[in-house]
Amino acid sequence: MSTLEKIYGVHAIEALLRHHPKRVKHIWLSEGRSEPRLQALLSLAAQHRVTLEHADRKELDGWVDGVHQGVVADVSPSQVWGEAMLEELLERAEGAPLLLVLDGVTDPHNLGACLRSADAAGVAAVIVPKDKSATLTPVVRKVACGAAEVVPLVAVTNLARTLEKLQQRGLWVVGTAGEATTLIYDQDLKGPLVMVMGAEGKGMRRLTREHCDYLVKLPMAGSVSSLNVSVAAGVCLFEAVRQRRVPA
Repeated sequence: MSTLEKIYGVHAIEALLRHHPKRVKHIWLSEGRSEPRLQALLSLAAQHRVTLEHADRKELDGWVDGVHQGVVADVSPSQVWGEAMLEELLERAEGAPLLLVLDGVTDPHNLGACLRSADAAGVAAVIVPKDKSATLTPVVRKVACGAAEVVPLVAVTNLARTLEKLQQRGLWVVGTAGEATTLIYDQDLKGPLVMVMGAEGKGMRRLTREHCDYLVKLPMAGSVSSLNVSVAAGVCLFEAVRQRRVPA
């Protein structure tokens, strides 16, 4: 049985070729696909001597469940880090580290979008519980547009215990909750920080909430009571980015 998995989409495959080229074993292009946006991907594939082969688009359609943009790759299995990797990631972080915790986010599209925002915001790692959480899949990689190959995804057995360890290391844990009285814009987010987002509908689990140092909310002026978790994560992360900017 093959140990390879298929990923698809121009950005996801190009990012993997840039950051982890040895994982890419074979690339298929739909016949006649040669527009300029593929040139960087093709150059990287040639540089790393990855085999390229043409295939009928309908054949590619049967391999993946999603919009493949005419390019599919066989790669070695996804890398999800264990809790032991957190210490090393924190040591590598420049300045005050920023981490994102997703408590019970099970939709792969939301995980992919959160990884994309996390990459753009300079997050050192995204932490998820091992159980009842989305993990790295071809859909996640496609939605993340390459961020899944750059931002470490760390799966932990006990999220509450992990938060305790991060607090002991000097990080502040800020959770998002609709019933919070403090707006995200009024919370100090400049120091070493863990931003915690709960699942849509249920929000954070009770034990996760109890391990937060502060609870914050986004102002909601319309008729909806909450935002999609990936949208909320982007807003919260970039408020931290705004506060951390050094004045010119």
